[in-house]
Amino acid sequence: MAAITASMVAELRAKTDAPMMECKKALTEAEGNMDKAEELLRVKLGNKAGKAASRITAEGVVTASISGATGALLETNCETDFVTKNDSFLALAQAAADLIVKSNPADIAALGALPYSQDGFGPTLEDVRKGLIGKIGENMSFRRFKRFDGANKLAAYLHGTRIGVVVEFDGDEVAAKDVAMHVAAMKPVALTSADVPADLIEKERSVAAAKAEEDRKAAEAAGKPAQSAEIVAKRIDGGVQKYLKEVSLFNQPFVKNDKQTVEQMLKAAGTSVKAFTLYVVGEGIEKKVDDFAAEVAAQVAAAKATA
Repeated sequence: MAAITASMVAELRAKTDAPMMECKKALTEAEGNMDKAEELLRVKLGNKAGKAASRITAEGVVTASISGATGALLETNCETDFVTKNDSFLALAQAAADLIVKSNPADIAALGALPYSQDGFGPTLEDVRKGLIGKIGENMSFRRFKRFDGANKLAAYLHGTRIGVVVEFDGDEVAAKDVAMHVAAMKPVALTSADVPADLIEKERSVAAAKAEEDRKAAEAAGKPAQSAEIVAKRIDGGVQKYLKEVSLFNQPFVKNDKQTVEQMLKAAGTSVKAFTLYVVGEGIEKKVDDFAAEVAAQVAAAKATA
């Protein structure tokens, strides 16, 4: 069985806000698998344990650039929050987004090869990136981008520098920008319930089923009659349907007026949203967290071993 360390417990607690002992139990049951432990906590504690997306650890900025019907959304990473406020770093990130719109690079490597000069560095974007690493003293990289070039209009919204959204739409620009802001706040995973990826639906069904089993065991322990298989199945389906409404854009209550859904707001504005792209800085990246106490203990142990 995998050893459950204090740092693992702390990481899971930071992701879920669950009590420390519950985190340790979940990690033990999941044999150290962080994703499985988080799922187990969701079963036991409900949505309180589903906060991983709001606890991103990597640093960086999201930049957007739009020129007519062509646009770009780019994530540029760095090591510390301090650098995200550096003017040279911000200029590099914005220039890279503008270059994506202008030159349509195929990938990150092609983006780096584009002509660009800044702060005395060049003649390519990659040369500027390397030069700024030496000047600022911190690593930085272009992580991902998406370029938009189609028949649809584009609206962008940046929430600070950490969240960026581009909406592809037809109709009223104000309504589209409101939707972009809504996406940044509510983070839907798809336009409609039918568009939610099958793996996410299956995971939610698994969580609902496990939750129903937990409730059955609790009722049995309390001497209460168990619910029929039909009722349990309806509960599970109800949980999945509730999830689908919560994560699909058109079904979500509009952030500026929760008396109507996003779909209803768009219909009233004579606007249709064709797609959206959401970037959150560091999403899916694990940032190394130094354990100072453990580091000191290791150094003491090493000193004793050589004494």
